[in-house]
Amino acid sequence: MRLSRYFLPILRDDPKEAEIVSHRLMLRAGMIRQEAAGSYSWLPLGFRVLKKIEQIVREEQNRAGAIEVLMPTIQSADLWRRSGRYDAYGKEMLRITDRHEREMLFGPTNEEMITDIFRQGVQSYKDVPRNLYHIQWKFRDEVRPRFGVMRGREFLMKDAYSFDLTREAGQHSYNKMFVSYLKTFARMGLKAVPMRAETGPIGGKDSHEFLILAPTGESEVFFDQTFLDMDWSAFDIDYDDVDAVSKVVGDFTSRYAATSEMHDAADYEKRVPADRRVNGRGIEVGHIFFFGTKYAEPLGCVVQGPDGKMVTLESGSYGIGVSRLVGGIIEASHDKDGIIWPESVAPFDIGLINIKAGDAEADAASEKIYKALTAKGKDVLYDDRNQPGGAKFATMDLIGLPWQVIIGPRGLKDGVAEIKNRKTGARENVALDQVVARLAG
Repeated sequence: MRLSRYFLPILRDDPKEAEIVSHRLMLRAGMIRQEAAGSYSWLPLGFRVLKKIEQIVREEQNRAGAIEVLMPTIQSADLWRRSGRYDAYGKEMLRITDRHEREMLFGPTNEEMITDIFRQGVQSYKDVPRNLYHIQWKFRDEVRPRFGVMRGREFLMKDAYSFDLTREAGQHSYNKMFVSYLKTFARMGLKAVPMRAETGPIGGKDSHEFLILAPTGESEVFFDQTFLDMDWSAFDIDYDDVDAVSKVVGDFTSRYAATSEMHDAADYEKRVPADRRVNGRGIEVGHIFFFGTKYAEPLGCVVQGPDGKMVTLESGSYGIGVSRLVGGIIEASHDKDGIIWPESVAPFDIGLINIKAGDAEADAASEKIYKALTAKGKDVLYDDRNQPGGAKFATMDLIGLPWQVIIGPRGLKDGVAEIKNRKTGARENVALDQVVARLAG
């Protein structure tokens, strides 16, 4: 993509309304535009990151055996009344009346709807276990939306729902999602520490939230340093192996990790040596629940068991804040110059900077490298604009692409291009005919 033809409305100055780093950088980098309090349009650069994150989430859900569906954003109030949550949920729920005076709502979550869908589609115990998920926009009418996409009213979320015949089978479904989340966040360059959590308005028996360490996190966290020392991307897993999955979950949950709401100072000091105690702030990027028959019972989600008797299904729900992750990754990965994207979610792989656009030699060398990298399957953002080099460097650092290739008259005299690693800041001169092999080999 040539930057001269791209829509990238960079802001030179920090927006006054931005209170945290991710909000400031997303606005400055032209990733989002606010339309109303807590509601944003996703501009081309931000949308590319959003779709990259969404695809990683989708792939890992599929690997864990979940099946993708798509449910509507607008739901009937009748379902929520049957579960008992319509009046209990509070003012965060946006209630709507349609032209026929039917009471509707903009879905903040989908436990009722998916349970009703599954109830109508399941016939016997042979139809379970199943885990259905979708990636859909939600709306929660936050009393004080703030921090950009970190605490907005409208947000993109992956929510999955498991259905099992027994409590033990339901625990395995819960464990599979636990492990899937570890692998999902690791692919994004994150270590999201799983912590015991309150079940909140969703309710249920078991709950873990996954938090990434960041100074601007909304929760105070306490955990064992060994979490950060582990290589979370190194293990393969057979999700059908109950013992193997349980062992991974047991390894993680045996280590101390808690938010302030669940923190036990005496237990923390007893279990974690002083030199391994990590206190900080965390951003929640995922939350899983096992709530048993909480929704299946009032909504009549039952099947005929192997003995012919009717059994109420056991369920769990599993959420990942897809749009929130964009802000969360920035909070965890930035410097004074801008964003530092992990390669797996970067909007483009490489930023190509032609320092002297209009110069025949610089244009020819830049074009050749641009076409060759693109032919190798690399997403390249080519800054071919007629602007000073300093402005181009600032733009590339701000938007945080993992690699920069810099072409200029000085390097061309020596037959080299400069390659910069955005994360480390390391620079090296590479022969022009070796640039493509260096970055796409």
